[in-house]
Amino acid sequence: MTRIADIASFLEGFAPPHLAADWDNVGLLLGDAAGKVERVMTCLTITGESAAEALADRAQLIVAHHPLPFRPLRRITTDSVEGRLLWELARGGVAIYSPHTAFDSAARGINQQLGELLELDELAPLAVGGDGLGTGRQGRPRAPATLGQLADRLKQKLQVSGVHLRGAPATPVTRVGIACGSAGDLLGAVQAAGCDCFVTGELRFHDLLALEAAGQTSVLLGHYASERCGVEALASELQRAFPALQVWASRKERDPLLWY
Repeated sequence: MTRIADIASFLEGFAPPHLAADWDNVGLLLGDAAGKVERVMTCLTITGESAAEALADRAQLIVAHHPLPFRPLRRITTDSVEGRLLWELARGGVAIYSPHTAFDSAARGINQQLGELLELDELAPLAVGGDGLGTGRQGRPRAPATLGQLADRLKQKLQVSGVHLRGAPATPVTRVGIACGSAGDLLGAVQAAGCDCFVTGELRFHDLLALEAAGQTSVLLGHYASERCGVEALASELQRAFPALQVWASRKERDPLLWY
């Protein structure tokens, strides 16, 4: 019998909680660690759609990249979206585990995966931690590449119809910084590493102006597209580690933004 604690232990080894940002909320966030689990769903974010899918498909555990709850709650009632989701999942016996920024930075985490999709050599953290791991990734393209070529590679690998570019597509790229999600706080690390391109999910307008002033380029994938690949990979990792379980990445969740 597999318990929720067994999966939590595996995830803590795969994405060690000490790699998480200080402000984050990672680990087992809802449920009984001693509870039996046979069906696990991964997702990027717990929404009404993904929660309904987990309940309908009888999952006992959701491994959600984005934590629910994220901030401390004074009450859990159905008057708020967070409260309603937590109440419905608790009533349905569905636990929640979130690896979030620990998974971003892990040895086989999302930023590492994006670096490998881009075929970068010399992959290393943007900001190194004490154990040799750290936040983000940086590396050199294996073959000469332009901003447009990197963008096309990401579009194909991530199966997205569009990305935003900061810079001309023909601009040569010699070193790439990577940070999934929303990563404006890593601009300094990107510049300190000598990266002339920053691949991330989203940036604020003034962050883009700062990149432009420094002569740096950027590929903005969208928050969803920059992290959904990790959710799918994590489902595969869990299935390999626990072959007796049924594990799947949510089939219902979608990017809230569409290219038009």
